[in-house]
Order: sequence, then C-alpha cells, then structure tokens
Amino acid sequence: MKTTNVRKLAVCSMIAALYTAVSLALAPLTFGVVQMRISEALGLLAVLSPAGVWGVTLGCLISNAVGVVMGATMPPDIVFGTLATLIASLLSYRLRNVRIKNIPFWSAVPPILVNAVIIGLELTYFFSGGFTMKIFLINALSVGIGQIVPCAVLGLLLVYTLEKTGLDKKLFQNI
Repeated sequence: MKTTNVRKLAVCSMIAALYTAVSLALAPLTFGVVQMRISEALGLLAVLSPAGVWGVTLGCLISNAVGVVMGATMPPDIVFGTLATLIASLLSYRLRNVRIKNIPFWSAVPPILVNAVIIGLELTYFFSGGFTMKIFLINALSVGIGQIVPCAVLGLLLVYTLEKTGLDKKLFQNI
C-alpha cells in the first residue's frame, strides 16, 4: 500500500471521527425535526479534497447509526441522511473552483438545498405518517435554515482559515 493511500485513509478517518464526535456531543441539536448539525461545517472540506467528501459521508453514517441506537433518530436517517451528505459534498467538491473574491460561496449551497429537500422529504414521509406538501415545505425550510450557520458561516470560515494559513496544503497535500 502506498503512503499516499494510507494518508488518504488517515485524513478521511480523522474527518469522520471529528464529524461523529461533534454530532454526538451536540446530539440535541444534531437530530430531530428542528436541527442544526454543526458537524455539517466539515462538509465544506470537500472544497479542499475528495477526502473531505468521504470523511463527512462516513462520519454522517456513523453518527446516524449511533443516533438510531441512542433513540435520537429513526433507521431511515442512516440511509437518507448519509445519502444527502454524500450528494451535497460531491456537489460542493464540483463547485470548489467557483469563487467570489476567492471564497467558495457556491460550495455552501448544495449542503443547504440537498439536505433541505432530502431530509425534508424523509421527515415528512417517515415522521409525519405520509406526504403532504405543506408539511414537506415546513420540514424542508426548517432543515435548510438549520444548515445555513454550519455550512454558509462555519464551513466557509473553516475553508477560508485553512487556505489563508496554508494548513489546507499541509493537511491535504498529495491526497
């Protein structure tokens, strides 16, 4: 196994562990109809490396699985929450070079919109006993608003700080 592959695995694992630790430490904010998953800020690490995509996806999977065991969420969240995080971080990665004043603002949009739609649908269908447009719009709006601070504020601040200090190159060099 090449050193580069070991490094990729280590960085992915660290991101997943950090995502899980933050999610579980802030469990009351992380799970439920009204939520603000602070760990979603790490989804913006996809701007810096594909390792960010896989790290946050794995972290989301683990967090949601533990959330089910804790009784904080339901089993569909393992599939749909993880899928939403994967799609959002892949789109953030694709938008990494679309910048305004060298800040990847557009990379913060997919986590907000994708989670609003997918988690909004999940909450409506599984937690409300069936689909109604009014309940879906309320759930989607709630989730979307809860994603703004973690993604558009904390996530962009994280990426900006890592790039400004050069830590992005040290952390994600050769991966």
